[in-house]
Amino acid sequence: MLEFLPQAVRDGLAQARKQSMRRGNRLSVHDGETIHRINRLWDDGFAVDAKSGPRLRGRVSIYDGTRHLYQCLVIDSADKGEERVFEFKWLHAIPDRPPADFVREADAPIAMISKGPTGGH
Repeated sequence: MLEFLPQAVRDGLAQARKQSMRRGNRLSVHDGETIHRINRLWDDGFAVDAKSGPRLRGRVSIYDGTRHLYQCLVIDSADKGEERVFEFKWLHAIPDRPPADFVREADAPIAMISKGPTGGH
């Protein structure tokens, strides 16, 4: 259906779509000190802009803003249109809390509230 629109309108729509993806997406890939914004992430890969994204290989970290989500091993990349698409061999989620050596009950309290130093309210 877009083929009926003038080329200038199609280009404008494509640019607006790319800008909205950048604004709404906080995912990024960290390769050492280098950080690149992720356009798309799926089960066995991710995509970055072909112009800004290097050819990554090896272990990298994926973040959502400042929160560390995954570590993955990048094994392959290919340019597809305006994106550089990466595939990874494995993807491990980073836990959001330290491991425990006991079973956590589902209905256990999060914290204990004690009386203040004076014993009153």
